[in-house]
Amino acid sequence: MTKYVFVTGGVVSSLGKGISAASLGAILETRNLKVTMLKLDPYINVDPGTMSPFQHGEVFVTNDGAETDLDLGHYERFISAKMTKENNFTTGQIYDSVIKKERRGEYLGKTVQVIPHITDEIKLHIRKGSEGSDVAIIEVGGTVGDIESLPFLEAIRQMGFEEGRESACYIHLTLLPWLSAAGELKTKPTQHSVKELRQIGIQPDILLCRSEREIPKEEKDKIALFTNVAPKAVIAVVDSDSIYRIPVMLHEQLIDEIVCEKLAIKPKLANLEQWKNITELLDSANNLINIAFVGKYVDLTESYKSLNEALIHAGIHNNSKVKIHFIDSEDLHLSGTGGLEKMDAILIPGGFGKRGTEGKIQAIKYARVNKVPFLGICLGMQLAVTEYARNIVNLKNANSTEFDNKTPYPVVGLIAEWKTKEGVIEKRDENSNLGGTMRLGAQQSPVKKGTLAHSIYGDKVNERHRHRYEVNNKFVDQLISSGLIVSSRTPSENLCEIIELESSEHPWFLGCQFHPEFTSNPKTSHPLFLSYIKAALEYQKKAKK
Repeated sequence: MTKYVFVTGGVVSSLGKGISAASLGAILETRNLKVTMLKLDPYINVDPGTMSPFQHGEVFVTNDGAETDLDLGHYERFISAKMTKENNFTTGQIYDSVIKKERRGEYLGKTVQVIPHITDEIKLHIRKGSEGSDVAIIEVGGTVGDIESLPFLEAIRQMGFEEGRESACYIHLTLLPWLSAAGELKTKPTQHSVKELRQIGIQPDILLCRSEREIPKEEKDKIALFTNVAPKAVIAVVDSDSIYRIPVMLHEQLIDEIVCEKLAIKPKLANLEQWKNITELLDSANNLINIAFVGKYVDLTESYKSLNEALIHAGIHNNSKVKIHFIDSEDLHLSGTGGLEKMDAILIPGGFGKRGTEGKIQAIKYARVNKVPFLGICLGMQLAVTEYARNIVNLKNANSTEFDNKTPYPVVGLIAEWKTKEGVIEKRDENSNLGGTMRLGAQQSPVKKGTLAHSIYGDKVNERHRHRYEVNNKFVDQLISSGLIVSSRTPSENLCEIIELESSEHPWFLGCQFHPEFTSNPKTSHPLFLSYIKAALEYQKKAKK
């Protein structure tokens, strides 16, 4: 029977519920428990797919093509379970499901209400997403006190009652602010946050207290007294320079013992040697790699969370610290490529929209001409094709129809029809809905032997996609005849998946239509990023000579 751990947050948002929940999951996995994780998002959007990265950060794509909250990326990086569309749901999805049931007459003429119909639907989704696991960790998005999250909180309160005292554990993450003028950690916000939670009917079993400094014992005792939480269950989550230190930090304060005791389970003892090894590798790195990260959402690095982490993972396994230099592509377009001269590698991430694209193309040309290791992901690959078409194939004003629908050379265009993994033909055009109309999820393609891509992936590549536009097959033969290598194409539509340059022309230049960052983790990294960082190291050594 599945046991449930519910994680809520209070005081302010962005305290790290997802990291804390994922860290607990990682510890429990070392105790030989099968763990899954769910994220409940209170916003009314059906999914984050159409939300601005400035509003929501990165959209994480699962193997089955769900566009989900970025916390699911943390879950996959910390635990072994792969997330699916059932691991993340929103208020929008819940209400959509209930309204459809009402239209079908499933409520037999009853008045449809938040309680019980909405809360029942939430519980149904939680139980379905938790099936087959020993422990399901459920993170409730938002902050206690928000009106949007009330139905979710009521649903998890009901689940604790229905499942029984030994089948549900409640963890509440709060902030202990440090007032420098007074020289004190203040516990009052935490007291009020727990009071708000208790008014809803939820008594937390564990408090995670986020703080920028250590929490004295007397402050922990004070919090325990005012919140009715056992002193040993008031756990400090002190600011850290790496999220990969959190599992060990929490384990040292016995969080897994407290959870197992509450859930009346006695699994084997935890073994966090692998996590200790990761932090030791972080601390002992002898090299410093400078990566130019040229994008348009650089003011909010959460927009590229998985990509940032993938670079760090590859650095860990290449004995290197990776310093990411976020360069605004619009600024680069205006001021030139001087800022790239001291970089060891250049990366162009995915994205949507015209803004900043010409600056990215300038960065790609700089990487190609100066033989700086280059990786282009999704839009980054499409712009690499555009740069090659303009400057090597001599197709002046070549562009993507996403940015210029009157370009004489549409080397990148909107694919109108494609086949899904299930064999269903899907169609789209410029007037299609934005939500859920992209090529989404994992797709397997063969890789051409003798290429850089083959040295990385072997015979097949199976990565996740999230895009509407594709390299235009009408121009592929012309690009190939001019020297561009297309090292992987989809088996059904023959669409371009990976492009690269001859090793005689460039030591490491690769673009991919998919998002490899979604499958990287700190334990093993990812072969593409490992190769990329290794190339950056080699470039750095040659530059120093």
